[in-house]
Amino acid sequence: MKERRLRILLVGAGGTIGRAIAAELGARHAIIGAGRRSGDLHFDLADPAGMREALAGAGPLDAVICAAGNTAFAPLADFVAAPYGASLHTLGLADKLLGQVNLALAARDVLAEGGSITLTTGLLAEEPVVEGSSSSLVNGALQSFVRAAAIELPRGLRINAVSPGVVAESLDAYAPYFRGFDPVPAARVALAYSRSVEGAQTGQVYRVH
Repeated sequence: MKERRLRILLVGAGGTIGRAIAAELGARHAIIGAGRRSGDLHFDLADPAGMREALAGAGPLDAVICAAGNTAFAPLADFVAAPYGASLHTLGLADKLLGQVNLALAARDVLAEGGSITLTTGLLAEEPVVEGSSSSLVNGALQSFVRAAAIELPRGLRINAVSPGVVAESLDAYAPYFRGFDPVPAARVALAYSRSVEGAQTGQVYRVH
């Protein structure tokens, strides 16, 4: 089967998982890196207007991948009932959740027919850890969004999510939260993004735990 060379926008290309994705898919496709301060395009996930402008100026795109997004790790005792902007949940809701949802919606409007969107969740959607309640909230919501959006996307567009475990290359920073978990090499996580972009499925959550 002859493979078509795709133009892929990779948000978070400078991160640990992003670099592994670029190495995996860059051998066969054109990668346009994006990030807050690095890459070919600069925008913030929490800035939907800047995001839409960047995607509109990116040229023809066959796929959009997001390997970025932040959440807050804190004891549940630190969370109090508060309005959106004053809540400790705000970071995860604005950045990783709403940021990726807005990216998917912006991508829907610019992708070529039959293109794909791949978002990033994480194992805390199913495997909670102490101080990880906000991340569990965000990851679970993203997985539900992907399954629901898949049945409504137009023009043959597909959407999936990758749910990585704790990445081996980042274990030093996150080890206290993930005692007893089996670290996953970033290169193996990257294969799931390849499966999403180069495969035919939609509405899937590819778990690499």
